[in-house]
Amino acid sequence: MNLVVANTSHFKYAQIICDTIADSAKDRGTGIAKRTPKYIRKKLENGNAIIALDGDCFAGFCYIEVWGHEKYVANSGLIVHPEYRSKGLAKKIKARIFKLSQKKFPDAKIFGITTGLPVMKINYELGYKPVTFSELTDDPEFWKGCQTCKNFDVLTRTEQKMCLCTGMLYDPVTKSKKEKKVNGKAFQRLKSIKETLFLKKKAKRT
Repeated sequence: MNLVVANTSHFKYAQIICDTIADSAKDRGTGIAKRTPKYIRKKLENGNAIIALDGDCFAGFCYIEVWGHEKYVANSGLIVHPEYRSKGLAKKIKARIFKLSQKKFPDAKIFGITTGLPVMKINYELGYKPVTFSELTDDPEFWKGCQTCKNFDVLTRTEQKMCLCTGMLYDPVTKSKKEKKVNGKAFQRLKSIKETLFLKKKAKRT
């Protein structure tokens, strides 16, 4: 398996990246902001992405989004092709995109929003902490990207204060070595809250 910083030579994978992201969201029944091949190619062109390849076969992907004049960056679109799941690849991709973000934007706060408990755990291990949405970027273009998510109505009803996603943030200024340890109790509490929210939303649909 080869994990590399993406470039224009990887344009041919743009469509399968988009398809894999969409299929994953459908299978899990969770919301996710849709991306177009054009949007993905821009990330490849700028070197703001990590792609995992097994020879010439696409295996996984994640990209960087820049907000608020480089004050914030987000590691988004984390995806692993179904044939390569349950092998720890997502964790490796996350670690690589995190390091790339630190290298290219050393002063930026790194954040993400996700409904996936495995991603939350990976973020904890990298040093992220759960935060309210008010601590994330207020760039309207970022939140505009949520409009294609199936849970956008929740975000709208709460006036952009909360959703089924959890906001997580890594602040290079305030981060200490002690904070990098995974807080097991906090993670279990967060897991319980998210599972309750999903069950309530599912009950409303049935």
